[in-house]
Amino acid sequence: MQTSAPPNDDVQLLDTTLRDGEQAPGVSLTAEQKVEIARALSEAGVSVIEAGSACTGPGEQRAIKRVTELELDATVTSFARGVQHDVDLAIDAGVDGINLVVPASDRHIETKVGTSKADVRQTTAELVEYAKDHDLWVEVIGEDGSRATEDFLDDLAAVSHDAGADRFAYADTVGHASPDQVAESVERLAALGPVSVHTHDDLGLALMNALAGVGAGAELVHGTVNGVGERAGNVALEEVVISLFHGYNMETVDTESLYGLSVLVADAMGLELPPNKAVSGQNAFAHESGIHTDGTLKDERMYEPYPPETVGRERRLVLGKHAGKAGVQAALEEQNVSVEDDQLEEIASRIKALGERGKRVTDTDLMAIAEDVTDVDRERQVELLDLTAASGSGTPTASVRLRVGDAERVASGTGSGPVDAAMKAVKKALGNLTFHLQEYHVDAITGGTDAVVTVEVTLSRGDRSVTATGSEADITLGSVHAIVDGLDRLLANEDGTAVPADD
Repeated sequence: MQTSAPPNDDVQLLDTTLRDGEQAPGVSLTAEQKVEIARALSEAGVSVIEAGSACTGPGEQRAIKRVTELELDATVTSFARGVQHDVDLAIDAGVDGINLVVPASDRHIETKVGTSKADVRQTTAELVEYAKDHDLWVEVIGEDGSRATEDFLDDLAAVSHDAGADRFAYADTVGHASPDQVAESVERLAALGPVSVHTHDDLGLALMNALAGVGAGAELVHGTVNGVGERAGNVALEEVVISLFHGYNMETVDTESLYGLSVLVADAMGLELPPNKAVSGQNAFAHESGIHTDGTLKDERMYEPYPPETVGRERRLVLGKHAGKAGVQAALEEQNVSVEDDQLEEIASRIKALGERGKRVTDTDLMAIAEDVTDVDRERQVELLDLTAASGSGTPTASVRLRVGDAERVASGTGSGPVDAAMKAVKKALGNLTFHLQEYHVDAITGGTDAVVTVEVTLSRGDRSVTATGSEADITLGSVHAIVDGLDRLLANEDGTAVPADD
């Protein structure tokens, strides 16, 4: 397998989040969500966006048309099976091109489609010519190509190029191939014309296989944001981007947009990001170990391959049972708190004790411990006095009563669910006292129908941020407690004293 720098210095990306990604079990995107994601992908610099499969039905056709009407810089395509009707539906949706999928392996040719290799060759040539006659960009995908015979796969690619296809895609449809196999196949295919690579993660090799394809001559990589897709998913677009950027000094898209894309897609699909996920996971740039924290404070690159700002992230020093005094002191300084050496020792000891009980120590925990150790009596600036929320067959509603400074404020709101309604009510009650919700995570910490959940949030206000948690049997109440407690901690001026609430 080739391990030197890729032969092409202009590798591009095809994002199939809106098609292959949406095929993940339980995922369904609205037209509005597809529009929002497509716009973000194009703004990031993704070259080709597969907006969906026009053959799915009228709703999908309308959604694809909504995307094409955005007039994005990216080439917008539709997935099309090897029948003219699918190509016609794609044309009607106004796309710039199609991803024409045809069977490549014997299993797909004979069992799935029930045809012959000769028919596949003929149909492919006819459909490519038909699509090119209608001014479409055409990529032919040899489905299950990694399990096709070498001779037929090469023959199919040659037929596609002869008919006018812009490129041929090597598809590891079921995540079957090894990196060596991908490299060997792509190298052969690249000798016949432009080639792309489409990999799945069933063996945990999607990224390695994609890079092997690039190293062998692929000029276009298919991927999905967060690696969403059928079964174990596709190769994660953001991981391809940062691997090429960091490993080969190749900039395919605006890397600083990667985290925003990950969060956008995760929220739209209702799929929480694994904390240890590369690039966008909660722990990707988090440091708890005393040794690692101390090293990071001395040199930010000590335990990171690239700065978190590269992908739109920020570094976090996490407190827990592995925390050392250097990390605790740095966390206190971030909250504008100064302590004596003996107080620092006590605070660090209490944090370790909390961590050893399995608790994630947030900024609000840190501040509560620090206030207790330093004997500081702080008056709350924002406090939840009452919360009422209702949902069901009607519109979810919520009302809150807060104490903000010396005044009580009452407000109500509606939303897509009780938590959303409660958040809107809180923001309305706060008036001009604004904040930004950066992260929101929910974990069940007990089992059964009476499970207690912990809601963890990260809030920012100006150039300061804070994490806070709320643990309740009611997720709405837990969410509001976390938000209010976090905001209360943010309302401190530079010398660490409370500031008055905004009017």
